[in-house]
Amino acid sequence: MDYVVSIDQGTTSTRAIVFDRAGRPVATGQLEHRQLFPRPGWVEHDATEIWANTRQVIGMALSKADITRHDVAAIGITNQRETVVVWDGKTGRPIHPAIVWQDTRTQADVDALAADGGADRFADVTGLPLATYFSATKIAWILDHVEGARARAEAGELLFGTTDTWVLWNLTGGPRGGVHVTDVTNASRTLLMDLRTLDWREDLLEAFRVPRAMLPEIRSSSEVYGHASSQSLLRETPIAGILGDQQAATFGQAAFERGESKNTYGTGNFLILNTGEEIVRSRHGLITTVAYRLGEQAPRYALEGSIAVTGSLIQWLRDNLGIIGSAPDVEPLAASVDDNGGVVIVPAFSGLFAPHWRPDARGAILGLTRYATKAHIARAALESVALQTREVIDAVCADAGVAVEELRADGGMVANDLLMQFQADVLGVPVLRPAVVETTALGAAYAAGLAVGFWSGLDELRDLWREDRRWEPAMPADERDAHLARWRDAVPRTFDWA
Repeated sequence: MDYVVSIDQGTTSTRAIVFDRAGRPVATGQLEHRQLFPRPGWVEHDATEIWANTRQVIGMALSKADITRHDVAAIGITNQRETVVVWDGKTGRPIHPAIVWQDTRTQADVDALAADGGADRFADVTGLPLATYFSATKIAWILDHVEGARARAEAGELLFGTTDTWVLWNLTGGPRGGVHVTDVTNASRTLLMDLRTLDWREDLLEAFRVPRAMLPEIRSSSEVYGHASSQSLLRETPIAGILGDQQAATFGQAAFERGESKNTYGTGNFLILNTGEEIVRSRHGLITTVAYRLGEQAPRYALEGSIAVTGSLIQWLRDNLGIIGSAPDVEPLAASVDDNGGVVIVPAFSGLFAPHWRPDARGAILGLTRYATKAHIARAALESVALQTREVIDAVCADAGVAVEELRADGGMVANDLLMQFQADVLGVPVLRPAVVETTALGAAYAAGLAVGFWSGLDELRDLWREDRRWEPAMPADERDAHLARWRDAVPRTFDWA
């Protein structure tokens, strides 16, 4: 068996990627799923569509690689975190569209909970502020708005999962014996798990009104959870790794030890700094989360800076404004002008996440004049990605008491050379792109492969990491300071809109 298959269930698409022993991608199957926006601030997915796509992309990847299940040692799963699926355990049918991590419909519930103890009411236990971003209020919303759902959940008839659990349950048989499990990284994003015990906590379940009977079992990130069912092309193959997408990218970047970090440029941006076995509390607007846990080993923790809108801003330019025809078109358009023409974009479509945590913020395009063109808007959009990242890295350095000497970057947007150079410029440190940029899927593959002995340990995985390209900072300090000053002036102007 020479391969591991990774299922990457993301916010905009689902992929299956076949990796070889050198950690190289051999073949990929990918399908996008619909983004549903029934009301302002609401974001939904069809979980049934996601599962159908998962089955298809597995077949696509195996076909392109010209292999069968007999060539596959294990399956790993990585996923969009915090997105909530609630389904009937007997039929396998969701009772409501999946509520996506970007959705803000539960803000009133969050405000009511924060009225007694503030936004950090549960932060000491969970590592998380009260926010619509996380899963708990989304679960309660579904139970409150689907007729009979709460009683059925309390009776154990309904199941909850983030999309890792949804894929795993279906892949292992669904209504015919599906395994109802999540891993510690995904559980740590729900506002329902105790960071110390790594288990659901009763007082949190009571506060958020979530019945324990509907929750999956919490397991480590690297162990055999079950095997693919007879209905799958990968039947009898062990499913042996689960990591939330940002933790998976960190693992794929070989950032295994304290002080190591990565930044993923995807639908949103997510910076993770490994803090080892220590739970570090943030005082600068970051999240404390679980980085990974291998089998029975002690868990590793992390500080995370979560940015809601980066790659999705480029999708907005494409789909809503029609400024570009495809996402890659944004780079040549932005490069056609020398600067942003005075335009600054603060993309607070879902409020602002780290380090501000302002759900009342809304997106703004500032500095418009008759001189501004769509090229200036495109350039300002790319610059906003890098400037938000600079804010988060400043917070990480303040919390951890360390200086970031280089930034390992991954995700779809790292193919944008203009963005990566501007990122290095506004940070003042080199930005590195790995040879394998699909680090999210790779991290899940690594976790699964470790569990079945496909790879020997973390040292072997660290040796597989290779640098593809680096960008050195080249912007004069006064120009960088001017960008940062303009950004810091723009951000507060988006507050108090909602």
